[in-house]
Amino acid sequence: MDGLVGQHDWIDQRVFDLYDEYCHGRIDRRSFLQQAALVAGGLAMAQALMPRYANAQTISFTDERIKGTYVIYDSPGGNSGRMRGYLVQPKGNGPFPSVVVVHENRGLNPYIEDVARRCAVEGFLALAPDGLFPVGGYPGNDDDGRDLQARLDQNKLRTDMLNSAKYLEAHPLSSGKLGATGFCWGGGTVNYLAVMLGADLLAAAPFYGAAPAATAVPDIKAQLVIHYAEKDERIDSMWPDYEKALKAANVKYEQYTYPGTQHGFHNNSTPRYREAAAKLAWERTIALFKKTLV
Repeated sequence: MDGLVGQHDWIDQRVFDLYDEYCHGRIDRRSFLQQAALVAGGLAMAQALMPRYANAQTISFTDERIKGTYVIYDSPGGNSGRMRGYLVQPKGNGPFPSVVVVHENRGLNPYIEDVARRCAVEGFLALAPDGLFPVGGYPGNDDDGRDLQARLDQNKLRTDMLNSAKYLEAHPLSSGKLGATGFCWGGGTVNYLAVMLGADLLAAAPFYGAAPAATAVPDIKAQLVIHYAEKDERIDSMWPDYEKALKAANVKYEQYTYPGTQHGFHNNSTPRYREAAAKLAWERTIALFKKTLV
């Protein structure tokens, strides 16, 4: 068995492709299920792909190695001028190297909170901001979360993430050494943070995120470890130009494409999860942060 929710080899690639359309808001839940049903056994496959967040928890909220709290802070120029995030610190008094964890396109769900705790048990002060805070916060399910996030002013939403990173870097428990990781929309946002923060961001590990504009790449000063899924045409097609720009700008980077994986392979709440690839990608991410931030 590969992962907490089982192997995904039985799921037709056409259903995975439809799920990717659904996850990125290009079709709604009803359309996803209707179109999946046209594939033999597709409705069962579609239902199996829905997240099961009880499976996503690998580090308990009450784990004695960490302390998690929700914090509210200013976010000038963002969607409401204020932001809320899940701040998790390792045991001890600090200061700690810090990592901002950026969610997908649906707000701060339990999977992303768990990723923040995973960072904290490795010795990092982690902040997972909730971009949906200006509209009431993550609503408890991904469908509503995706809809809410799509309605936000996207430039202001990125400003909220930029302000979150700055808040974390300046936090009294932070050593001032800042890294970032994120997934899907959050992966693209990590690339954005690398451009906008310049030398203030020392390390970045985007997972299957949209590449920045080639003209912006020279502003990146962070060391990068870039993770891609093998079966993720939309994101993967951006890599050749991104790689060319990284090389031209002499940015330090490593890039990995994980065989047999779908977009979202790190998310252990759905059958897209691939345990071996997710574990390896996370080990490489933590190694980057320990090398550059500690």
